[in-house]
Parts: sequence; C-alpha cells; structure tokens
Amino acid sequence: MANEHLATYLNDHLAGSVVAVELMQSLESSHENTPVATFVRELRGDIEADQKQLQRLMSSLEITESRTRKASAWLTEKLTALKLRFDDSEDGNLRLFESFEALSLGIEGKQSLWRALSAAAEISPELRILDYGVLQQRAQEQRDRVESKRIEVARKILAARSK
Repeated sequence: MANEHLATYLNDHLAGSVVAVELMQSLESSHENTPVATFVRELRGDIEADQKQLQRLMSSLEITESRTRKASAWLTEKLTALKLRFDDSEDGNLRLFESFEALSLGIEGKQSLWRALSAAAEISPELRILDYGVLQQRAQEQRDRVESKRIEVARKILAARSK
C-alpha cells in the first residue's frame, strides 16, 4: 500500500520522534537526580511507546524507515543542542524552557499526525490497525504535562523584574 506521500510523511514523523528522544535523553543527563529528570524520563517512555506504534504502522504498510531522515534527525538534534547551549551555557532555565517548548510543539505535531491518519483511515482500510483516538488523547495528555512544566519555567525566567 505504501504510497510515496504516506511513506515520506510517516518517515518525517519518525525522524521527529528521534529528535525528541535524543533531546529528552540530554535533558535527563543534564538534570540528573532531580524532579526534571524524573519528569522527562517518564515522558520519554511515553514518546518511545508512540514511536513504536508509528514503527508498527510503517512495518504493516511495508514502509522502510529512511536512514537519511534518521541521520538528518540525529544531526538536527545535535544542532538544536548546540543552539540551546549558546542560549544558556549553564544548562539553566532558559535551556529547559526552550527544550520544553520544542517538545510541546513536537507533541502537537504528533497529535496532528494521528488526526490526519484517522481521517485517511476512513477511506483506507490498511491504515485501520491503530486506535487513533487513543493515540490523539495520549498526545494531548503528554502536551498538557509538558505545557504545565514549560509555563512553570516561563514564570521563573520571563517575568519582568520590578525595581
């Protein structure tokens, strides 16, 4: 069934999940033994579970994982980490805030993926192997959790200081 557009779209999202997992591993490492590391570790487990669902769908549709996109995702994560390090070399709250923002936007993209596949599955039986409603709900719950943390950090770093 693997049409070229679907293969490209799914591989793009798989690559995005690779970037997210790498970013979360970096956050866990830099915030070791803190509540941030615990939060990110739990979130990473959820993201990896969704990544496996995407890989399951791709396998079912006989869509090969793009090595080029995976390599590009790895490089993107490294460039993102470098950018974040320039913004906040001390591994502080600005880096944490920007990392949470990137994760939040990525999760929104994943929710859009599930929504689009759900719509396509209405006319394409081959896509009906995943429960897109459950996946969309999980993505919303993940995004809500990340947004809560992002806003918590935003209060610390973006509030104007009165003199």
